[in-house]
Amino acid sequence: MSQADIQPSLDHIQPREKAEILAQALPYIRKYHGKTLVIKYGGNAMTDPALQQDFAEDIVLLKLVGMNPVVVHGGGPQIDEALNRLGKKGTFIQGMRVTDEETMEVVEWVLGGEVQQDIVGLINAAGGKAVGLTGRDGGMIRARKLKMLDKDDPSKEHDVGQVGEIESIDPSVVKALQDDAFIPVISPIGFGENNESYNINADVVAAKLATILKAEKLLMLTNISGVLDKQGELLTDLTARRIDELFADGTISGGMLPKIAGALDAAKSGVNAVHIIDGRVPHALLLEILTEQAFGTMIRSH
Repeated sequence: MSQADIQPSLDHIQPREKAEILAQALPYIRKYHGKTLVIKYGGNAMTDPALQQDFAEDIVLLKLVGMNPVVVHGGGPQIDEALNRLGKKGTFIQGMRVTDEETMEVVEWVLGGEVQQDIVGLINAAGGKAVGLTGRDGGMIRARKLKMLDKDDPSKEHDVGQVGEIESIDPSVVKALQDDAFIPVISPIGFGENNESYNINADVVAAKLATILKAEKLLMLTNISGVLDKQGELLTDLTARRIDELFADGTISGGMLPKIAGALDAAKSGVNAVHIIDGRVPHALLLEILTEQAFGTMIRSH
């Protein structure tokens, strides 16, 4: 497939209009120049070839105009596929993947190997200089075993195996790469005090990393248009108080829980804006960062 097949033709747009569109990006480029953007990459944007290309181009463009994108990726479907090939069935408790020793090995080679290197390759092919890391590199993500309490009976604890929660993040390796024109691509794997590996929710890693790096924005690409109310309407702007109400009445549930909880923590901890955006929209990142058009839901601490 040639570049022309993927890129829609823009010949119908007059040169003057093209110039206007480019000029409108200027205030945003100025505002975010030198700032860190943490981007959680997952969902369709990660599996559809045309959207993968858009994502890589967006990341490279943001870097070239002076921003510092840091990518944290997931890989649930790819892990499931690899486990199926081995004849293993993935099991979940309260939305968390139960990760025994064999599953952890699969998680490590799928996330830290296959998925991470695919993303690095895509960004490099688009003209960037991406570097793949796991939480082990530079001692970045220290973790401990996640204690999961039963949601109905808090006195009962579920053992979900080598699933971790973050103890601390040392961002020095990320900062060193950023300052040197590289784009870090991070797999959400941490290590424990006995050098054991832990599988950590990628949304949680992205949110915590954004907080530690004092990122200007945390952008989470998802498979939905943003946070929807009970009528299926998009909620474009949410405050911490409103989110608590949406948790309480069950509007936000399932896989959105860790995503929104992490986003809210980041907003409360000093990340200026958290955006949950639709990764199925071509060039969603550029549209969110460089135009006034809002794609998805923005979360603010107050």
